[in-house]
Amino acid sequence: MEHLLENQLLNAAQTIEKQLDQQLDRLDNLDSDDLKAIRDQRIREMKDLNNKKQEWIRNGHGTYTELANEKEFFEVSKKSPNIVCHFYKDSTERCRIVDMHLKIIAGKHVEAKFCKVNAEKSPFLTQRLRIKVIPTIALVKDSKTRDFIVGFTDLGNCDDFSTEMLEWRIAQSGAIDYKGDLMQPPDVKRKPYINRPQKTIRSGYDSDDSDIDLDD
Repeated sequence: MEHLLENQLLNAAQTIEKQLDQQLDRLDNLDSDDLKAIRDQRIREMKDLNNKKQEWIRNGHGTYTELANEKEFFEVSKKSPNIVCHFYKDSTERCRIVDMHLKIIAGKHVEAKFCKVNAEKSPFLTQRLRIKVIPTIALVKDSKTRDFIVGFTDLGNCDDFSTEMLEWRIAQSGAIDYKGDLMQPPDVKRKPYINRPQKTIRSGYDSDDSDIDLDD
């Protein structure tokens, strides 16, 4: 049995080595036309990305803004494929912590629209998304809510989580491009947030039912 396993590992290593050799040979044999084609393709990709960034900025990406009403939220969802929306209440202190972090993250990720909605002034939208805990961040991709960050539980259950921690958690939904390790949260040891219950505004939230179509 051990001999069979050794042969399997050896064969796998030889296959990988052969594939690497083939890739190196292909690169060594590229002529000037091949290199030009690769360069031209890369230039096109960079131009396309720049055009996308310009469109995102025109749609208000790169800043963290408040939406006036529910109608504006649905308008934004038609223009921006990726949305990070904070549902807040003026009376909730922890919402100001979320605001502080989202302002920073918004400037780093122009590929997503960062915004906030007053949950008390948007009862239809709040109920439709089954939001009952404040703060809640809805993560929207391609006009569908893919995920929710409910309170601070996923952020170490503390108030002093880092901006990087929230950025990492948002990236779990695919709403932003993330260069780090999605399997490893950046915050390791934080003091738990205790003895202060979550404030609720709606009942009926179901965290498993998050794929809600926002297209009207």
